[in-house]
Amino acid sequence: MTALRERVLEVAAREGAERVVAIHLRAGSLAGMDLRALRTAAEIVLAGTVAEGARLAIEEVTPAWWCVPCRMEFPASDVLGRCPACGLPSRQVLRGHELLLHALELDP
Repeated sequence: MTALRERVLEVAAREGAERVVAIHLRAGSLAGMDLRALRTAAEIVLAGTVAEGARLAIEEVTPAWWCVPCRMEFPASDVLGRCPACGLPSRQVLRGHELLLHALELDP
């Protein structure tokens, strides 16, 4: 969260914003994050900054795997990432582990 704080404040300063209205994140469902805990942590690290009280909008990213034998991407419904075509578990996660700052809404 401190890295997120630094990035948000860096962008806000660069853009000359007086206040950060909203922070848009993309969080992979495989990242093992408790979204309620993430919101609480954001409140704590952003307190006393131009981002204090900013709305935290979190888009959950559905996991996607790559099946090497079938040469296809597929969404998975289990943590093993079994290919729907061949049934083999995938070792290549394409999406689902990320926590990304996607956008900021700033008040000039």
